Amino acid sequence: MENQSQFETFELQLTEQSKMFLKETGKWAYFLSILGFVFIGLIVIMALFLGTTLASLGGGLSGSSGVASGLITIVYLIMAALYFMPVYYLFKFGSNIKSAFADNDTERLTSSLEYLKSHYKFVGILVIVILSFYALVFVLAMVGGLASLF
Repeated sequence: MENQSQFETFELQLTEQSKMFLKETGKWAYFLSILGFVFIGLIVIMALFLGTTLASLGGGLSGSSGVASGLITIVYLIMAALYFMPVYYLFKFGSNIKSAFADNDTERLTSSLEYLKSHYKFVGILVIVILSFYALVFVLAMVGGLASLF
């Protein structure tokens, strides 16, 4: 056997208190994911009806109102699609963590923690993309503002 340090042979164990924290976190994650699915459904319904409503309200005013309402529908559907994955990961974490502790199943506990990791990874990447988009818009606004001076 190779000479291993004490740190390398350390085995992490869950205390009763950490199990309780994970169980409670799973309950809240499950609750929030159900609310997330409800809100995704509302976003989809709003996308369909808002686009139709705007098209009917502005139909006599301009020919481009149909395009604008279609664009609003597409934007809302994209928002719903982007919102789906983190909510799905949160749902899988919540449901798997509950059953992992109910069945004392280590593999399911590992799977639930993987879903939690995926949830935060997706949210983190999405935040980076949104912040990058904001930075790009800011830079373009500054360039546009400077160009208007000359």
